[in-house]
Amino acid sequence: MKTFYGNLKLGILGGGQLGRMWIQNALNYNVTCHVIDPDANAPCKNICDEFTVGDITDFDTVYNFGKSLDLITIEIEKVNVEALEKLEKEGVQVYPQPSIIKMIRDKGVQKQWMKDHNIPTSDFLLVENKAALETLAWGLPYVQKLRKDGYDGKGVQIIRNKEDFQHAFEAASLVERLVDFEKEIAVIVARNANGDCKTFPLVEMDFHPTANLVEFLVSPADVSEYIAMKAENIAVKIAEELQLVGLLAVEMFLTKDGRILVNEMAPRPHNSGHQTIEGNLCSQFEQHLRAIFNQPLANTDAKYVSVMINVLGEEGHTGDAQYEGLEKILELDGVYVHLYGKKTTKPFRKMGHVTVLDENRNEAIRKARLVKETLKVVS
Repeated sequence: MKTFYGNLKLGILGGGQLGRMWIQNALNYNVTCHVIDPDANAPCKNICDEFTVGDITDFDTVYNFGKSLDLITIEIEKVNVEALEKLEKEGVQVYPQPSIIKMIRDKGVQKQWMKDHNIPTSDFLLVENKAALETLAWGLPYVQKLRKDGYDGKGVQIIRNKEDFQHAFEAASLVERLVDFEKEIAVIVARNANGDCKTFPLVEMDFHPTANLVEFLVSPADVSEYIAMKAENIAVKIAEELQLVGLLAVEMFLTKDGRILVNEMAPRPHNSGHQTIEGNLCSQFEQHLRAIFNQPLANTDAKYVSVMINVLGEEGHTGDAQYEGLEKILELDGVYVHLYGKKTTKPFRKMGHVTVLDENRNEAIRKARLVKETLKVVS
């Protein structure tokens, strides 16, 4: 592979906000970025070196896009893995490895992998259809997740009662016991081809009650040093067992009796790491690049307490995006706005994020709540 500091041709499958933030870091290293996305107006369009409109789930499209590149990475798991496997055999480096993408994108296979590798997780069953839920050995409530294609909160629901059961998914699903947790936490771990691993400090998350999206995140998490170390060790173990090259986000539950259970994994930069851009000595996007280029991994220490707020489209608004309250929040110290270049808003669509930094945890949270109340995306 060409040197990290030369004119290396990097391909990114997916042209959304993750790719956009990658490119902002890759430009510092003279990396040529090629992006493919089915949306002709994807956020990456105007900042990459070459943009291709194409279906990233189609074999020929992905293969033809990648065959002249040095290295390929992904910003979403829903891609044509068979094309990536062929490219890998022909000498194109693909990180994360296609075998990892294939395993993680099927939530049932992912969960079974955790069980087989002694990764602590919740009890689960695999069902083929809605009818199979009627003979489920468990009582209510439980969580039902589509095994494939769920993304950004879609394809996940809690079945609490008979009324909820009417809306259960018909497709093959993962069913999990509902976890009585104290906090939802996450660790992002990076690993390069040399086997070096580094984690970012543990974060805690609050989710939107109906959209099932992270809307409020605090770093570092307010937990004991023992819990933080235990969570980070689990993330490292997973990365090493996978022999991952790249970045892995590991979402977890901290139960009320002090156990840590892994919920889901994503083999790429993740919403739970956006605050690292300003809040840590190295961002998750730069660390991902260092990992896939097999360079030394950077120090991930937190500079301050950071709080990240997802900027979501308001309910009842679909159309050209307008941002209300932006000027008011920019008057606050330590507030950093990231808009993703999406022209059209719709309810709960991720339109950007805001990071708030402060040396005082309570003050950072206070300002974050003010941002959440003030900044609205309408049409």
